[in-house]
Amino acid sequence: MKFVEWFPYYQDIRRQFGYSTETDQQAGEVLSKLIRRKALDIKILRRKIQGKRVVVIGAGKSLEDTAVFLKKNKKSVKIVADGAVQALIERKIKPDIVVTDLDGNLRSLMEAERNGAIMVVHAHSDNIENLKKIIPKLKHVIGSTQMMPVKNVYNFGGFTDGDRCAFLAEEFGASEIILVGMDFGEIGRYSKDFVKDPKLKREKMKVARRLLEMLSRRSSSKLFDTSKRPIKGYAYFAVE
Repeated sequence: MKFVEWFPYYQDIRRQFGYSTETDQQAGEVLSKLIRRKALDIKILRRKIQGKRVVVIGAGKSLEDTAVFLKKNKKSVKIVADGAVQALIERKIKPDIVVTDLDGNLRSLMEAERNGAIMVVHAHSDNIENLKKIIPKLKHVIGSTQMMPVKNVYNFGGFTDGDRCAFLAEEFGASEIILVGMDFGEIGRYSKDFVKDPKLKREKMKVARRLLEMLSRRSSSKLFDTSKRPIKGYAYFAVE
């Protein structure tokens, strides 16, 4: 997604939540400096995703009912949002790509990287200190931002870890995108421990849902949702 197309959506988000464009931009620049010697080429994402079935995995309540489905779909590319990484690690399922702003379970994130996951780390105004603390512990990183891209830090679109996974899959040409554990409105067990303000979390979920609806109108991928209340523009996909 081109930045000029994304920016109006970001401006709406910024006004709703009171974010600072200057501090968001600063966060991206901090991340750029931190990863200058460990940044991966984004071509690795295209090779991993293009033409493939991608399962986007969030930390919603329904995630706990999908372990069998995820284990059966070994050939699908698993792009996993921050909080859901712990759930997969506990079930011995390896994430292929992790999208994180570093506010989830650090031990699980580190294990996912050791198991070969590509780490896509997002910078925003609220996580600059976490970036400084955690990035040195990671071996290789692709950076992302919700502001203007800078060196080795890209803007693929999206707001929360979950919807950013879907935007990433679309950006790099997934043939199919299947949403798993993306239960907007209800905070799942694997997110709950890290949520300081449940009301704010639910407001962010509403925005993420709207962005995924927007993505459905411009996507060239086949879109599916395993939720009993599929997002508009996504066909229901039954998990057996």
